[in-house]
Amino acid sequence: MIEVKEVKTKKQQKDFLDFPLKLYKKNPCFVPPLYSDEKKMFKPNYVYNDTCESIFFNAYKNNTIVGRIQGILQKASNELRNEKRIRFTRFDSINDQEVANALFSAIENWAKEKQMDTICGPLGYSDLDREGLLIEGFDQLSTFEEQYNAEYYQTLIENLGYQKEVDWTESKLFKPDDDDASLEKMAEFVMKRYKLKIGPAKNIDDFIKRYATEFFDLVDKSYHDIYQTVPFTQGMKNLMLENFKLIIDLNHVCVILDENEKVVCFGICFPSIAHALKKTSGKLTPLTLIKLLLAIKHPKVIDLGLVGVDPIHANKGISVIISSALLKMLKEDGIEYAETNLNLENNYAIQNQWKRFKEIKHKRRRSYIKKI
Repeated sequence: MIEVKEVKTKKQQKDFLDFPLKLYKKNPCFVPPLYSDEKKMFKPNYVYNDTCESIFFNAYKNNTIVGRIQGILQKASNELRNEKRIRFTRFDSINDQEVANALFSAIENWAKEKQMDTICGPLGYSDLDREGLLIEGFDQLSTFEEQYNAEYYQTLIENLGYQKEVDWTESKLFKPDDDDASLEKMAEFVMKRYKLKIGPAKNIDDFIKRYATEFFDLVDKSYHDIYQTVPFTQGMKNLMLENFKLIIDLNHVCVILDENEKVVCFGICFPSIAHALKKTSGKLTPLTLIKLLLAIKHPKVIDLGLVGVDPIHANKGISVIISSALLKMLKEDGIEYAETNLNLENNYAIQNQWKRFKEIKHKRRRSYIKKI
């Protein structure tokens, strides 16, 4: 018999956090989140508590945890889109339909209590959280920014009546076989035509001081119509800036300014820390910290974080400047390729962005929907 318990005690919280670490302990493609970051979800002052309500459930069989799930009422998203949705996330389970049935039943009952009519996911609190169920690419190393799950999850979820709402693809981008200078020439032409320039910065602190406010405004503008995104709150901004300071390298960011010094385009990449974390439990031991520092200082792979263009300039070819900047990064010593992370399959602007690279689409993720 499966027993589902709402997570309330410290022991239950530990069970919730530890379960995927045990489930995927021997899986070479699993990359854990930072344990300390995940623990913050249970704190009263968690950064998303001003716009969200959360609930957590564990499933037990013979007093042993066999699954978990989280439900999120993302009020800002619902208000923005006039929807009544609950998001599910952090679903992990053994390969047992009875376990999945019990966990999703708990989330659906909670949604009804909140007078909601739809469940969707996997989606986290915001775009800064992990999202999407892996449905292709199970033999590929996960990035730190995204989650890994077993192949059978898709069957467990679809057996419960959940259907595809959107898919994302993920790609590896390599520099072209031929050293084509046309991309750089096109970028130079666009910059000259529209009187644009690369935004200068002395260091990361200077970069943040100069561009942070406009950067977040532009993220909200350029991502406004993207699937289930939400505007940045001040807490989200602070969280992102803290992470910036830890891992951003000025060589892996690009900000484009117009003639009035206004930010009109940006691209931000992160050094991949997946290999440094994959054999850990996401806990920052001294050895893990050393591996992280090496990965940040001498990356072999870079992960694409955010790319955005002011909608006013969207049809002026400005994105070619970001492509040119990325190509320059890929020519750096030691950089083997870039990981795009999630690109919506029907976001043709971003899908076409990578045509000048040698691209390998190696993963696909899905968000599901179910009316209740």
